[in-house]
Amino acid sequence: MRALEIEQLDVDLGGRPVLRDVRLNLDRGELVGLLGPNGAGKTTLLRAILALIRTRNGRVLVEGRPARPGRSAIGYVPQRHEFTWDFPISVEQAVMSGRAGRIGLLRRPGVGDWRAVGDALDRVQLTGLRRRPVGELSGGQRQRVLVARALALAPSILLLDEPFTGLDMPTQELLGDLFISLAQEDRAVLMTTHDLVAAVDACTRLILLNARVIADGRPADLQDAELWTRTFGVSATSPLLTLVKAA
Repeated sequence: MRALEIEQLDVDLGGRPVLRDVRLNLDRGELVGLLGPNGAGKTTLLRAILALIRTRNGRVLVEGRPARPGRSAIGYVPQRHEFTWDFPISVEQAVMSGRAGRIGLLRRPGVGDWRAVGDALDRVQLTGLRRRPVGELSGGQRQRVLVARALALAPSILLLDEPFTGLDMPTQELLGDLFISLAQEDRAVLMTTHDLVAAVDACTRLILLNARVIADGRPADLQDAELWTRTFGVSATSPLLTLVKAA
């Protein structure tokens, strides 16, 4: 069974077409990079997978079932600006908030919940900062909190929205190695990123998206410059193509 199946997906936002006839699959064990220019629909696609927005046509199946909001099989790491960092909570409380849907509004976290949070903090190397207020964290530490928050659900599918933006190189390497490990642990990982070199180097597959899927394949199979010019709207002499070939 596929971890994720998307069939003939159309999405409009504000009366404007954003995604058209998107078709893609994702299997456990894959780390897939979703690449495209700003406005290509990458974040919209992630939100459609999470069933957070309405679709005009098509369907999204998560482990063979229609996607629905709050589905526990999916861990989601949003862009950092989408989280309220000035809220007075600690690192471990922020990570625990990722389990709120599973715990329920009127229940307190149990031993298993705290164990899951502890394991997630270990994976992102933040155990020593678990009591620190999130407002005191650096940008890299905040990104690791969001990753831990998603991992606290022990998801089989992990969606990452620009996880490397604004991070220093050590944090990028730490998270990059973690994402590779998660895929090797039989999870399905789908990541949007503008870091083309990292995507070509780390991902088992790349999906080029601009409103629709332009190409889908292994990095070594996507050497045709025309695919990249169609996706990013650049000329045949763009430095982008030199960058991709070098990677």
